[in-house]
Amino acid sequence: MSAGAELAAVSSGLGELTKRVQRILSELSSADEERYGTDLLELERALGVASRRLDRLVAPPR
Repeated sequence: MSAGAELAAVSSGLGELTKRVQRILSELSSADEERYGTDLLELERALGVASRRLDRLVAPPR
């Protein structure tokens, strides 16, 4: 598999992971939000940064 194809697959998986984290965040109870909320929000932001970087890598050259 080429590097581009492999990166595209990673990008897709990362997108799914990001959606799962967002879903978990939206469904947290008050107690869970206190325990996990801040770290999950930071994780969601980091995943977003990684996703945008991967998108730039797999985008066709201009």
